[in-house]
Amino acid sequence: MQTLPKKTDLKNLTQEQLVQFVESLGQPSFRGRQILAWIYKPGVTDFSQMTDLAKEFRSILAESACMSRFEEYMVEVSKDGAVKFGFRLDDGEIIESVLIPEEDRQTLCVSSQVGCAMGCTFCLTGAMGFHRNLTTAEIINQVCAVRDWMIAQNMDSLTNVVFMGMGEPLANLAPLLDTISILTEQRGLDFSNRRITVSTCGLVPQMMQLGEQTDVNLAVSLHAADDAVRSTLMPINKKYPLAMLMEACRDYRQKRRKRIMFEYTLLDGVNDADTDAEQLAALLRDIPCKINLLSVNPVADSAYQSPGGAKVLRFQQILRNHGFTVFIRTSRGEDISAACGQLAGKGWDCTKEV
Repeated sequence: MQTLPKKTDLKNLTQEQLVQFVESLGQPSFRGRQILAWIYKPGVTDFSQMTDLAKEFRSILAESACMSRFEEYMVEVSKDGAVKFGFRLDDGEIIESVLIPEEDRQTLCVSSQVGCAMGCTFCLTGAMGFHRNLTTAEIINQVCAVRDWMIAQNMDSLTNVVFMGMGEPLANLAPLLDTISILTEQRGLDFSNRRITVSTCGLVPQMMQLGEQTDVNLAVSLHAADDAVRSTLMPINKKYPLAMLMEACRDYRQKRRKRIMFEYTLLDGVNDADTDAEQLAALLRDIPCKINLLSVNPVADSAYQSPGGAKVLRFQQILRNHGFTVFIRTSRGEDISAACGQLAGKGWDCTKEV
């Protein structure tokens, strides 16, 4: 039996790649830019809707290409308003995204991998292990699906995208960069660079590549200011210890002229003492930055506990006394396992879809 050639998923292509694709079909380059503008319009699901393209060309596209989308997905709403989405992929894997509505913004936390290979000991996604990377289409379709769901719910438009869901974004760098290109392209989803944040546990070479090729915000998951403690919590520290990571952060900031956001999850009796705060202040003293403090979220069978509000406030005050801008990030979606460190693609009733 003859195997038919696989269709090209246009959601995997940046504008430049779309131009190359249409040129391979014998079309002028501007057709690629036209198609990009159509692909990301809400409600456009078929080439027949692209009315400024010739019918013959639309037929050619239908034969050689497709526009993937998450047509069915699972939705769970937290009592605090956070919304968790479960997307089943073609191979049966499930990934999760979390929408965090606030008065002045609507933020979507997206996944970049199925599982994670980084093995951070306080994170449920890390406990899954690594299954595979997501394609550009699988990442961008999370944004498209949630945007369309929000339109159907008469909600305000999506304003921010953060790569803080399942997986280490910089371990899937090429699709990440292509996704950012589509997000920020005016004909694509038209997000501002300052509305996009990429979080990393500290993959130094990839971090520098991100800084060279994009102008998005960077968040670095730190969680300890001591190599011994950080290596226990985050195995990646053995490969890229704090001195190397801090040097990269200084270089990154000098190139981008943006303050880096350092994420610090407080674990009772592990990294929450006054001396830890002083050590953190010393570590970051020459890096213009902001610091996000977060109490560890409950994870089944975890040895870690939250230090409690008073300790978090004391930790914040010590850092503020050293002149740092320090926020305490309130967890959202904890009751539906949608908070930081809780995403694992489990617990969905896969017979019920929205």
